[in-house]
Amino acid sequence: METVKLIGTSFSFFTYRVIWALKLKGINYEYIEEDMSKKSPLLMKYNPIHKKVPVLIHGDKPVCESMVIVEYIDETWQLNPLLSTDSYDRAMARFWVKYIDEKSYSTWNVFCNTGEKQQNAIKESLEMLKTLEENALGENNKLFGGENIGLVDIAFGGFSHWMEIIEEIVGVKLLDSHNFPRLNKWIKNFKEVQAIKDNLPNHDEMFVYMKNARERMLAST
Repeated sequence: METVKLIGTSFSFFTYRVIWALKLKGINYEYIEEDMSKKSPLLMKYNPIHKKVPVLIHGDKPVCESMVIVEYIDETWQLNPLLSTDSYDRAMARFWVKYIDEKSYSTWNVFCNTGEKQQNAIKESLEMLKTLEENALGENNKLFGGENIGLVDIAFGGFSHWMEIIEEIVGVKLLDSHNFPRLNKWIKNFKEVQAIKDNLPNHDEMFVYMKNARERMLAST
Protein backbone atom coordinates (compact mmCIF):
# COMPACT_ATOMS: atom_id res chain seq x y z
CA MET A 1 0.00 0.00 0.00
CA GLU A 2 1.32 3.44 -0.93
CA THR A 3 2.14 5.76 1.95
CA VAL A 4 0.16 8.93 2.58
CA LYS A 5 1.80 12.06 3.96
CA LEU A 6 0.37 15.50 4.64
CA ILE A 7 2.48 18.65 4.82
CA GLY A 8 0.58 21.32 6.73
CA THR A 9 0.57 23.93 9.46
CA SER A 10 -1.27 23.75 12.77
CA PHE A 11 -3.16 27.04 12.40
CA SER A 12 -4.25 26.74 8.77
CA PHE A 13 -7.90 25.94 8.13
CA PHE A 14 -6.86 24.78 4.66
CA THR A 15 -4.75 22.09 6.34
CA TYR A 16 -7.65 21.05 8.55
CA ARG A 17 -9.90 20.55 5.55
CA VAL A 18 -7.54 17.78 4.44
CA ILE A 19 -7.12 16.35 7.95
CA TRP A 20 -10.90 16.03 8.30
CA ALA A 21 -11.25 14.33 4.92
CA LEU A 22 -8.52 11.83 5.81
CA LYS A 23 -10.09 11.13 9.20
CA LEU A 24 -13.59 10.72 7.77
CA LYS A 25 -12.21 8.19 5.30
CA GLY A 26 -10.21 6.35 7.96
CA ILE A 27 -6.92 6.80 6.10
CA ASN A 28 -3.64 6.35 7.96
CA TYR A 29 -1.20 9.12 7.16
CA GLU A 30 1.96 10.81 8.38
CA TYR A 31 1.58 14.47 9.29
CA ILE A 32 4.54 16.79 8.66
CA GLU A 33 4.41 20.23 10.29
CA GLU A 34 5.79 22.94 8.01
CA ASP A 35 7.49 26.14 9.19
CA MET A 36 6.24 28.64 6.61
CA SER A 37 8.85 31.20 7.68
CA LYS A 38 11.58 28.89 6.36
CA LYS A 39 9.83 26.65 3.79
CA SER A 40 11.51 23.28 3.85
CA PRO A 41 13.16 21.53 0.90
CA LEU A 42 10.32 18.96 1.10
CA LEU A 43 7.69 21.64 0.52
CA MET A 44 9.73 23.23 -2.26
CA LYS A 45 10.09 19.84 -3.91
CA TYR A 46 6.42 18.90 -3.82
CA ASN A 47 4.82 22.33 -4.32
CA PRO A 48 7.39 24.37 -6.28
CA ILE A 49 4.71 26.51 -7.97
CA HIS A 50 2.83 28.02 -5.01
CA LYS A 51 5.20 26.97 -2.21
CA LYS A 52 2.38 26.69 0.31
CA VAL A 53 0.47 24.13 2.36
CA PRO A 54 -1.35 21.82 2.43
CA VAL A 55 0.32 19.23 0.22
CA LEU A 56 -0.79 15.60 0.15
CA ILE A 57 1.87 13.10 -0.92
CA HIS A 58 0.38 9.77 -2.04
CA GLY A 59 3.25 7.41 -2.72
CA ASP A 60 5.52 9.92 -4.44
CA LYS A 61 2.73 11.90 -6.13
CA PRO A 62 1.97 15.36 -4.70
CA VAL A 63 -1.49 16.93 -4.77
CA CYS A 64 -1.86 20.63 -3.86
CA GLU A 65 -4.68 23.07 -2.98
CA SER A 66 -6.95 22.02 -0.12
CA MET A 67 -10.22 21.31 -1.94
CA VAL A 68 -8.43 19.69 -4.88
CA ILE A 69 -6.81 17.39 -2.32
CA VAL A 70 -10.18 16.67 -0.67
CA GLU A 71 -11.69 15.68 -4.01
CA TYR A 72 -8.65 13.54 -4.79
CA ILE A 73 -9.08 11.76 -1.46
CA ASP A 74 -12.78 11.22 -2.15
CA GLU A 75 -12.12 9.74 -5.58
CA THR A 76 -9.23 7.56 -4.43
CA TRP A 77 -10.83 6.09 -1.29
CA GLN A 78 -14.49 5.19 -1.80
CA LEU A 79 -15.53 4.73 1.84
CA ASN A 80 -17.76 7.50 3.27
CA PRO A 81 -18.21 9.47 0.02
CA LEU A 82 -18.09 13.26 0.24
CA LEU A 83 -19.76 13.88 -3.12
CA SER A 84 -23.12 12.64 -4.35
CA THR A 85 -23.42 10.14 -7.20
CA ASP A 86 -25.86 12.59 -8.83
CA SER A 87 -24.10 14.83 -11.36
CA TYR A 88 -26.27 17.89 -10.58
CA ASP A 89 -25.68 17.57 -6.83
CA ARG A 90 -21.94 17.32 -7.47
CA ALA A 91 -22.04 20.44 -9.64
CA MET A 92 -23.94 22.37 -6.94
CA ALA A 93 -21.47 21.25 -4.25
CA ARG A 94 -18.55 22.46 -6.35
CA PHE A 95 -20.37 25.75 -6.99
CA TRP A 96 -20.74 26.44 -3.26
CA VAL A 97 -17.17 25.40 -2.51
CA LYS A 98 -15.98 27.91 -5.11
CA TYR A 99 -18.27 30.57 -3.65
CA ILE A 100 -16.95 29.99 -0.13
CA ASP A 101 -13.33 30.14 -1.25
CA GLU A 102 -13.88 33.33 -3.26
CA LYS A 103 -15.89 35.16 -0.60
CA SER A 104 -14.15 34.04 2.59
CA TYR A 105 -11.41 36.60 2.03
CA SER A 106 -13.85 39.29 3.14
CA THR A 107 -13.65 37.89 6.69
CA TRP A 108 -9.87 37.78 6.48
CA ASN A 109 -10.06 41.49 5.62
CA VAL A 110 -12.13 42.06 8.78
CA PHE A 111 -9.22 40.51 10.65
CA CYS A 112 -6.46 42.42 8.86
CA ASN A 113 -7.93 45.92 8.88
CA THR A 114 -9.47 48.66 11.01
CA GLY A 115 -11.70 51.63 10.30
CA GLU A 116 -13.50 52.00 6.98
CA LYS A 117 -11.75 49.06 5.34
CA GLN A 118 -12.84 46.81 8.17
CA GLN A 119 -16.43 48.08 8.03
CA ASN A 120 -16.60 47.36 4.30
CA ALA A 121 -15.22 43.88 4.93
CA ILE A 122 -17.82 43.28 7.67
CA LYS A 123 -20.57 44.21 5.22
CA GLU A 124 -19.20 41.82 2.59
CA SER A 125 -18.85 39.01 5.15
CA LEU A 126 -22.46 39.41 6.28
CA GLU A 127 -23.64 39.32 2.66
CA MET A 128 -21.73 36.08 2.13
CA LEU A 129 -23.21 34.51 5.26
CA LYS A 130 -26.72 35.61 4.27
CA THR A 131 -26.31 33.99 0.86
CA LEU A 132 -25.22 30.71 2.44
CA GLU A 133 -27.99 30.86 5.05
CA GLU A 134 -30.75 31.45 2.50
CA ASN A 135 -29.55 29.54 -0.54
CA ALA A 136 -27.01 26.83 0.29
CA LEU A 137 -28.32 25.28 3.48
CA GLY A 138 -31.76 23.70 3.32
CA GLU A 139 -34.14 24.57 6.15
CA ASN A 140 -34.37 20.98 7.36
CA ASN A 141 -30.85 19.91 6.46
CA LYS A 142 -28.61 18.77 9.29
CA LEU A 143 -25.51 19.55 7.20
CA PHE A 144 -24.81 21.02 3.78
CA GLY A 145 -24.38 17.43 2.61
CA GLY A 146 -27.74 16.38 4.09
CA GLU A 147 -27.33 13.89 6.91
CA ASN A 148 -23.64 13.23 6.34
CA ILE A 149 -20.64 15.49 5.89
CA GLY A 150 -19.95 16.39 2.28
CA LEU A 151 -17.63 18.58 0.27
CA VAL A 152 -19.33 21.88 1.20
CA ASP A 153 -19.28 21.04 4.92
CA ILE A 154 -15.53 20.52 4.81
CA ALA A 155 -15.01 23.73 2.81
CA PHE A 156 -17.08 25.89 5.15
CA GLY A 157 -16.11 24.01 8.32
CA GLY A 158 -12.57 25.25 8.53
CA PHE A 159 -13.56 28.77 7.62
CA SER A 160 -16.36 28.95 10.21
CA HIS A 161 -14.12 27.66 13.01
CA TRP A 162 -11.47 30.28 12.25
CA MET A 163 -14.21 32.91 12.04
CA GLU A 164 -15.06 32.29 15.70
CA ILE A 165 -11.49 33.19 16.68
CA ILE A 166 -11.53 36.26 14.43
CA GLU A 167 -14.75 37.43 16.11
CA GLU A 168 -13.14 37.12 19.54
CA ILE A 169 -9.99 38.99 18.59
CA VAL A 170 -11.62 41.78 16.61
CA GLY A 171 -14.66 42.13 18.89
CA VAL A 172 -17.22 41.85 16.08
CA LYS A 173 -19.98 39.25 15.99
CA LEU A 174 -20.63 38.12 12.43
CA LEU A 175 -22.30 34.75 12.74
CA ASP A 176 -24.92 35.55 15.37
CA SER A 177 -27.73 33.07 16.02
CA HIS A 178 -30.54 35.60 15.49
CA ASN A 179 -29.60 36.48 11.91
CA PHE A 180 -28.17 33.09 10.98
CA PRO A 181 -30.09 30.34 12.81
CA ARG A 182 -29.46 27.69 10.14
CA LEU A 183 -25.72 28.28 10.04
CA ASN A 184 -25.47 28.23 13.82
CA LYS A 185 -27.38 24.96 13.94
CA TRP A 186 -25.08 23.65 11.23
CA ILE A 187 -21.96 24.55 13.27
CA LYS A 188 -23.31 22.57 16.22
CA ASN A 189 -24.12 19.55 14.03
CA PHE A 190 -20.77 19.72 12.23
CA LYS A 191 -18.72 19.78 15.42
CA GLU A 192 -20.67 16.86 16.88
CA VAL A 193 -19.32 14.54 14.17
CA GLN A 194 -16.62 12.49 15.89
CA ALA A 195 -13.95 12.92 13.21
CA ILE A 196 -14.37 16.69 13.48
CA LYS A 197 -14.71 16.87 17.26
CA ASP A 198 -11.52 14.87 17.75
CA ASN A 199 -9.53 16.95 15.26
CA LEU A 200 -10.07 20.61 16.03
CA PRO A 201 -7.11 22.92 16.71
CA ASN A 202 -6.46 24.02 20.27
CA HIS A 203 -8.55 27.14 20.83
CA ASP A 204 -6.19 28.95 23.20
CA GLU A 205 -3.10 28.30 21.11
CA MET A 206 -4.87 29.42 17.95
CA PHE A 207 -6.18 32.56 19.67
CA VAL A 208 -2.67 33.60 20.77
CA TYR A 209 -1.17 32.81 17.35
CA MET A 210 -3.80 34.79 15.43
CA LYS A 211 -3.84 37.72 17.87
CA ASN A 212 -0.08 38.07 17.50
CA ALA A 213 -0.39 37.79 13.72
CA ARG A 214 -2.99 40.57 13.65
CA GLU A 215 -0.82 42.84 15.79
CA ARG A 216 2.13 42.30 13.45
CA MET A 217 0.03 43.04 10.38
CA LEU A 218 -1.46 46.22 11.81
CA ALA A 219 1.97 47.41 12.98
CA SER A 220 3.37 47.04 9.47
CA THR A 221 0.67 49.15 7.79
